[in-house]
Amino acid sequence: MGVPGPVPGSPGMPDAPVLDREEVDRALARLGAEYEAIETSLLALQDHAGRRLLEGADLSGTTKERWAATERSITVLWSLFDAYTATLEAAREVRARRRWPSPEDLAELTELLRDDGVTVPGAADGETGRESGPAVRGERYSLEELVDRMNGLYARSLDVIVAADAVWSALPARIDLLSAELQRTRSLAHSVGVRPGEHPAGDDLERITDELARLRAQVIADPLAFWVSSSTGSSAPGGGRPDTGRYDRAARALEDIRREVAAVLDVRQDAEHRLMQLRDVLSRADRTLTEARQARGEVLAKIAASEVPAVSGPPTALHEQLAAAAEYRRRSLWHRLSPLLDSLEERAEDELHRARESLTAVTAPLAVRAELRGRLDAYRAKLARHGLAADPLLVERYDIARRMLWSAPCDLRAAEHAVWRYQQAAAEALAPQQVEGKGES
Repeated sequence: MGVPGPVPGSPGMPDAPVLDREEVDRALARLGAEYEAIETSLLALQDHAGRRLLEGADLSGTTKERWAATERSITVLWSLFDAYTATLEAAREVRARRRWPSPEDLAELTELLRDDGVTVPGAADGETGRESGPAVRGERYSLEELVDRMNGLYARSLDVIVAADAVWSALPARIDLLSAELQRTRSLAHSVGVRPGEHPAGDDLERITDELARLRAQVIADPLAFWVSSSTGSSAPGGGRPDTGRYDRAARALEDIRREVAAVLDVRQDAEHRLMQLRDVLSRADRTLTEARQARGEVLAKIAASEVPAVSGPPTALHEQLAAAAEYRRRSLWHRLSPLLDSLEERAEDELHRARESLTAVTAPLAVRAELRGRLDAYRAKLARHGLAADPLLVERYDIARRMLWSAPCDLRAAEHAVWRYQQAAAEALAPQQVEGKGES
């Protein structure tokens, strides 16, 4: 609805001249076009889908209050339009009396078209204030003032209708789609054991289900509570956007649950493979500990005066948890199996590492004895290449070291000292030959 252009001879101007015939005809033509535009806008408002929805809805809260005020405004709007129509028809009747209007006709037309020639009926009494509508029964206005009032009422009424329609068009359909996705996720979650009271994600699914049901009911009953007016101060009807904050939070929460359920599904698909790997790791840890215990007995029998660390028993707790994991798989309790497998995989690798370290620590004395034996034989071979192996001192010290290293139990400290003495004698025997070799060179 547009505000009409200025009418020649505005009301309130002292001694305003009477309109002549041409001015009257131009004013009637303009007002006729304006009438068509106003009527079209009012009929469009009457037939607006949002208006029909508001009329048939069981409203509450902000929307109920604003729609009640809007209905009163629309009633006043039609009353003002009726007054506008009646004034325009009266002016047309006066103009149609004769081809050349008399001075009395022109004076009457001037009053109708330009002065306060519109009497507003009592239907507008419910409005208060100059911005919303006339307040006094039978008050008179100019057509221009009347159009200004209709424009204000129309804009506010259309704003309420467009905002409610925008929320109803945006949110319920999206909530329904999310609810359908929620049902699919819930079905899948139940199939893998994610149920309320048994898994946090199952409780979250119930919470989201209740939230979506409440949200949809509130959107239907009070759409304007979910409308955010434009911060730019736009004067366009319905300037703003639907508030989707609660919907967005529910959608993000559902997406998190979907990812968790997908992770549980992955566990179901590769559970047997992971269980086999766990059995293999724990079996290797058991074999390594068994080997370490056997090696410890051998060390205690063959090495004297040596501190050999104790070897722990098999990881009973891990085996029990592995059996529990297999039971979870058999009963399809995937949501319980998933965290248990994660924990077991880490602890099983730690157990295998600990078993290997235990074997290394237990067999360390045997490794030292083997290194001493290798060193003793290496020096003897070196002496033999230089023709010195039959030296009595060297033979004596070699025999002493060899008896210590090949006897049981072996005293590693004494054997190491004997090997050192043999190395020292070998170095002294080889020294002259090395000096002679350098001189010849």
